[in-house]
Amino acid sequence: MHPAYSVIYFTCATGAGYGLLIWLAVFAMMGALPLTPAFGLAGLGVSMALVVTGLLSSTSHLGRPERAWRAFSQWRSSWLSREGVFAIATFVPVAVLALGWIVEGRSDGVYAVAAAAAAVSALVTVYCTGMIYQSLPTIRAWNLPMVTPIYLALGLATGAVLMVALMAGFGALAQAHLMLTLAVLGGAWLLKFAYWSTIDGAPREWKIGAATGLGRFGQVRPLDPPHSKPNFVMREMGYQVARKHALKLRRMAIALGFAVPAGLLITVLLGGLQAAAFPLAVLAAMSALAGVLVERWLFFAEAEHVAMLYYGKQEA
Repeated sequence: MHPAYSVIYFTCATGAGYGLLIWLAVFAMMGALPLTPAFGLAGLGVSMALVVTGLLSSTSHLGRPERAWRAFSQWRSSWLSREGVFAIATFVPVAVLALGWIVEGRSDGVYAVAAAAAAVSALVTVYCTGMIYQSLPTIRAWNLPMVTPIYLALGLATGAVLMVALMAGFGALAQAHLMLTLAVLGGAWLLKFAYWSTIDGAPREWKIGAATGLGRFGQVRPLDPPHSKPNFVMREMGYQVARKHALKLRRMAIALGFAVPAGLLITVLLGGLQAAAFPLAVLAAMSALAGVLVERWLFFAEAEHVAMLYYGKQEA
């Protein structure tokens, strides 16, 4: 599939934004965060900025962005529509949580309920984002049960790294935050490694003979190209990345998305470098986000649509 940069940014930004929001809401309910206006404004501000810019970015991929509102009407059958509904619904509990946190310095009572609702709504929104791709049987690399858990894990991982940077910036970073973030990063890496192993080894069940209905007569091959030049389907559905380049980009995604952030956070954890904790945490967050951008580009570039069976590809 042709990687659309607007969609790549959308999935990465909203994943990180909702992931950060989930950690903020959960820790706020536990009383494990500074309930100061400055921290609440910074934390909720960063998370919502990522979410809003991501949602706006997604509309630029549409042919008629002004009609994006129509996506909300198909929530009974469309994961895209459900994602939009929950994305908008999340703003309500976030506003209540922000009122209690920034104005009143509280996260108990009704504000704790709002925090729980914000965390659940954010989690469901990311789940719907993953299901948009997992529910497509026409793309072998996406129609796997681990796709949605990976979206959730990467969102929580990048959100956790952003949380560490915020905590370090406000002098409230504890070892528990670092250890939790390292555990989430490790879990996300294991899921992504399992995903790549699966798509590399899974059999290609869709064949050109089945697509044309001529497989019962023997080997099927096209005699002439279907078009004199590439059309929309070939450009969008037939994008291919060379195997050697894909392997290099996978290593880059692992290094930037997991290894470098983990190494920086371990340095803070074991070295007790309080003065350097904030810059190291910021570098870890920047590296994690860059790694997820590479991972998400590959997620689209390595996907093969069955439509290409009608354009000469033997299997998909």
